[in-house]
Amino acid sequence: MRIGIIGAGGKAGSAIYREALRRGHDTTAIVRSRARARGVLGSDVAVLEKNGFELDQSDIEAFDVLVNATGFIPPEAGKHVDLTKHLVSIAHSGRPRLVFILGAGSLYAGEDRHRFIEDIKLEEDSDQWIAIPAFQLEQLTLLEGVTDADWVGVSPQALFYDGHATTPVLGTDEIMKSSDGKSHTSTGTMAVAILDELENPSHSRTRFTVGDE
Repeated sequence: MRIGIIGAGGKAGSAIYREALRRGHDTTAIVRSRARARGVLGSDVAVLEKNGFELDQSDIEAFDVLVNATGFIPPEAGKHVDLTKHLVSIAHSGRPRLVFILGAGSLYAGEDRHRFIEDIKLEEDSDQWIAIPAFQLEQLTLLEGVTDADWVGVSPQALFYDGHATTPVLGTDEIMKSSDGKSHTSTGTMAVAILDELENPSHSRTRFTVGDE
């Protein structure tokens, strides 16, 4: 399978890149800096040196799957939505399949099924970074209206951290708890869940969530 990963030098992207490579897939890191990608992923990394917004149809038509693992700082959080619009616009006839790493803020929590972003707003100093989950919720809302591209969204649980893979536990749209009673997803677990989905597709034009065992 030919997989392109936008933001492959980042937290989620690098884990997905390594897992895809480990499974023998033809994997390309789509990054702004070739040098940085080599520093993170190794000197033999296959690189397409482009900003996600610079990609056009000719860049992506060779891929079976395009993963958007790009992260943005709070002042630029609106780019989550803008980049999603751009990628959807250049992916035609269901090819390549688009995978979006979404946030946990759009998940539902509690018996009243409120959006988890409402809990995030109560955290100390959340005003400094609440723009990220807010725009990721808008990103999901945008995707839910897309019918002319083959996409899937994946949300981590409440805490998304760098770490080794556990056995992925899948859900639909709710906050879940791992065996330790806490809600969390490692980058390794996320990567395994995404590659499992790519190799054996079971979600189309929808979002699912993954947590640690």
